[in-house]
This record gives sequence, structure tokens and C-alpha cells, in this order.
Amino acid sequence: MGILCVRKGDKVVLMGDGQMSMGNVVAKPNAIKVRRLGKGDKVMAGFAGAAADGLTLLDLLEKKMEEYPAQLTRSAVELAKMWRTQKMLRNLNAMMIVVDESTTLELSGSGEVVEGDDVMAVGSGGFFAEAAARALLDQDMSAEEIAERAMTIAADMCVFTNHNFVKLELDNTAAPKNNREAGRYVKAKDVSNENDAVHGSQEDKGGES
Repeated sequence: MGILCVRKGDKVVLMGDGQMSMGNVVAKPNAIKVRRLGKGDKVMAGFAGAAADGLTLLDLLEKKMEEYPAQLTRSAVELAKMWRTQKMLRNLNAMMIVVDESTTLELSGSGEVVEGDDVMAVGSGGFFAEAAARALLDQDMSAEEIAERAMTIAADMCVFTNHNFVKLELDNTAAPKNNREAGRYVKAKDVSNENDAVHGSQEDKGGES
């Protein structure tokens, strides 16, 4: 299973696969793990982990959003506090990605609320999907195209992720936050013709040993 969020250009896309597993058995191939929350459907959320636990957390988040309208981060922090401190909720086994027009958040049962950049993923296939999406982020592709291609790669590699994708999208109002788009990636230096500089010549080492 995997949930992937890609934010690029004027769109933010949240995509999840449909596989639910019980141990090594596929229990359901077309589960829906992403949905819209709140009034006006301005928030998207997806979960990875136990289905009942994930659905419970989505319902709890929606209640927090009603309590703190138009404050997604505050709602997520309050949910994370409740998730970690209340005994009845502490064993809920799931991870969540929550998205609005300007913010991407990852929530976990350890009390963490992590604000993501332009790509974020959770689930067993999440690492594959996130790596693929980051590699594609600077290509001439839309957020939807990147998400679909990255999830396809994840489904090809992860036995707990399938190709039955469900996609949600919103308008994106956030500025690019990814290191690649911000220009902070440094190209590897080509030292193929600089062996002497790297290893030192015999003269530099004082002749033959």
C-alpha cells in the first residue's frame, strides 16, 4: 500500500493504491484510502496501515477541523496529541498524509506532525513512490503525470502495492519547496581526468616507494 502527494505547478495531487493485505494475502484490491474532508472539500487525506484505524483517524481529523476551521496544521497537531496521549487511540496503527492548497502534513501515532515539501509519501510502497517522484520532479511533467508514473513504479516493485490508483487533486497555492527546484542540488564533480589530483602522483609522494 502506498499514499503519495505531489505538489507542482498549479496543482497538488494525492494518490493511493487499492490493495489491502492481511499478512501475505490480498484481502481487497480496490480499497479507497484517500478522501476529501471538511466543508467545501478543501482538504484531502490518505492513510496507510490498518483500514479501520485509518478510517477512525480520518473521522477524528474531520472533527478537529470543525473545531478549528481553516487551521489545518492546528487541527493536525491536536489530533496527533490526542492520538499519542489517549489510551484508547494509542494503538491505532496507521500513518496519514493531509493536504490543503498550501500545506502537506504527515501524521503518525508517535506524535509527529511533519510538514513536507513538494513530494511526500507513506506506506510500504511509499519509499519507492517518493524516490521516483523526486527523480521526475524537474521533468516537463504535471503533478498528475508524476504521481501516476511514480505510483506505477512503486506498484511494480512493492508486493503490497497494486495498480488500482485513486486520485484526488486541489489547486496549489504554495511556492516550490523542493531542493531540486530551489537549485540547491549540486552536480557531482567529474574527476575522471583528475586522478593525479585525487590520488597524488608519484612525484608528489617523493618518487617510487
